[in-house]
Amino acid sequence: MYFESRHIIKYINFAGNQFNHTMNGNEFSNNRRSFLKGGLTLGGMALLNPQKALAAATEKEEAFRILAGPYLQTNFGNSISILWITNKNAASWVSYGTSADALHQTAFGKSELGLKPAGRINCVTLTNLKPGTTYYYKIASKEIKDFQPYKLTYGAALNGDTEQFVNADPAKDSVSFVMLNDIHDRPQSIPHLLNLDKGNRRDFVFFNGDIFDYQTDEQQIIDHMLQPCDLFARSLPFVYVRGNHETRGKFARDFSAYFHHVGHTAFTLGPARFVILDTGEDKDDTHPVYAGIVDFDVYRLEQARWLEQEMRSNAFKKASFRIVMMHIPPRYSGDAHGAVHCTQVFEPLLNKGKVDLVLSGHTHRYKIHEPDKHGNHYPIIIGGGPRDGSRTITQVTASKKEVRVRMLDDSGKEVGSYLVTKK
Repeated sequence: MYFESRHIIKYINFAGNQFNHTMNGNEFSNNRRSFLKGGLTLGGMALLNPQKALAAATEKEEAFRILAGPYLQTNFGNSISILWITNKNAASWVSYGTSADALHQTAFGKSELGLKPAGRINCVTLTNLKPGTTYYYKIASKEIKDFQPYKLTYGAALNGDTEQFVNADPAKDSVSFVMLNDIHDRPQSIPHLLNLDKGNRRDFVFFNGDIFDYQTDEQQIIDHMLQPCDLFARSLPFVYVRGNHETRGKFARDFSAYFHHVGHTAFTLGPARFVILDTGEDKDDTHPVYAGIVDFDVYRLEQARWLEQEMRSNAFKKASFRIVMMHIPPRYSGDAHGAVHCTQVFEPLLNKGKVDLVLSGHTHRYKIHEPDKHGNHYPIIIGGGPRDGSRTITQVTASKKEVRVRMLDDSGKEVGSYLVTKK
């Protein structure tokens, strides 16, 4: 709640009227003088130092609490990141172990220059986990009420419930996941689509961009993604790459702080090597809406150099299958500058690297594009969205011999399928 001096004075007048209705005579006079004295002190503080009055009022009314989470993210490799958001700065940690009754290990957020985190957005990464093992964990945060140079004062402490997850074995025989894309600030679509996959065991959920229309503030991220993801994200991790719409808006530069990772990356799980590219904006860098403060062409070229290095790695070369995930597909998405640049920059490399499958979104029209010897030498599968009737969930399972893809629309009807076999 926001307070200004006029709001506090209005509150004093309202309270004074309430006294008028309930007290008489000397009792009223004495209490009224006492009340006005306190009220004038508060009102004076508000007029002379509104920021201090705001802090005092907020401190008094808002209890320390968790706004969102915990939610899990991972790049696998026997580690997992646990994130949550508090409404005030805090010292935070995670207690964990392989038994719900014995959370004897403790992990903190990453230290920077010897300083542990002491903020609101908490990210604690558990490392050196045992493959295929179930872990139990509990988040904890202790409010920082006052931070003086030589004295830190703690306030209330919060402990989450005991949650659990299975640390995926990177060497497992098969991997299974679902892809959502182009939700566009329709948070009800997340549980709706995931419920179509209910009962299936997955290793992760992949968000392939444009979960939002543009980035406005923290509350949008909480309400339109993190809260809907509470359906699964306490026990099943998600992987997330930006779409072009996540690059837009006044909060776009703060957006990445709420996730362990939203850019380009690569990881191995089971027989597949996953390569994720951040395709950036589809508008030209010189478009007036950006007023000269973006540089996505250079960003895509940097990723192309990174992709070349990734293609030379043993992990890429030895994988049974190489699956690329990118929001803007490397072809079949129109003639906007970003789409054309993606084709120019990424398609030759993807052909050279002999990738087996590309998963994308962006066009809002679900479609399976067969390999084309004159263009993409690999299948490109594009998810739909965001309107009713065109929303999709894409189910992917990879073994050492094949990759099976099945796409469902929002009624649960299969609208596409594809099979990639080992060459």
